[in-house]
Amino acid sequence: MSDADLVYQRTFRAPRELVWHCLTDPAEPARFWGPHGMITPPDGIVVELWPGGRFETLMIGAHGSHRMVAVFTEVVAPERLAWFEPASGMRTTSTLDDLGADGTSVVIRQQHVPEAMRTPESRAGFLTSLDKLEKHLAHLVQGDR
Repeated sequence: MSDADLVYQRTFRAPRELVWHCLTDPAEPARFWGPHGMITPPDGIVVELWPGGRFETLMIGAHGSHRMVAVFTEVVAPERLAWFEPASGMRTTSTLDDLGADGTSVVIRQQHVPEAMRTPESRAGFLTSLDKLEKHLAHLVQGDR
């Protein structure tokens, strides 16, 4: 692993299929995608869930907007999802491990991360997106009860 690589790990108390659904259904990322203080409108999300398909998100906040444009390189439901961002050269791979009654472990590996996205502030912002996903999943799981 180089200085330009980052790894995030989080265990969600939700079934792997539900976590996969939230990461891949175009309606779901609007509920959690992006750091705290930013929104991702549903009409700003494109998910063409196959290798070679587009993955785009538009995050909007008080200080402007950011569009992420990527191409899926690997889609193995519900285990692994990977994409490449041509503009930055960054590659992201998310691996979902089924922990049974303990939920789902998600490991996100980012390679060739641009320097601006490696700052402590940017990394903390990324973690708030995972916090938002965790709250969204908890709400969905609670709704099943």
